[in-house]
Amino acid sequence: MKSGAAVTTLILETFRLNGRLLAAGDALVRGLSLSSARWQVLGAVAAAPVPLSVAQIARLMGLTRQAVQRLANDMDREGLLRFAVNPHHQRAKLVVMTSRGQAAYGAAMKRQAPWAQALTQGFTAAQIAAATVVLKRLRQRLERDESDEGE
Repeated sequence: MKSGAAVTTLILETFRLNGRLLAAGDALVRGLSLSSARWQVLGAVAAAPVPLSVAQIARLMGLTRQAVQRLANDMDREGLLRFAVNPHHQRAKLVVMTSRGQAAYGAAMKRQAPWAQALTQGFTAAQIAAATVVLKRLRQRLERDESDEGE
């Protein structure tokens, strides 16, 4: 199989995997006032060394700014997140996790750890790392292509 056909097969499998991951994530966080999408936003906030704006979260997670804004607004109303003043941009507020959001995120991660461990059965760490390298390089190429289009 040529590399173009191989990458097309990989992309199609990635689409199928994404759908399954979202469904599994929704099931995993059921009852925590979260969905996969909300969990993804909380994860971006939790992993960031400094508070991020909605646009920064969207770029980081490969989502649209509008989708993240809608999720953040809902999560703000429910007390999972709050908006803080951004000293670098008056209109682009920073997204900060509340104690309720931290508790929900912590509970989700406690559920995720054994689930992820079970999912890796039959794979070596090296196999998973190799797959990660390929996916990361493809993502980076796409990001470069997108930034080239914007110039």
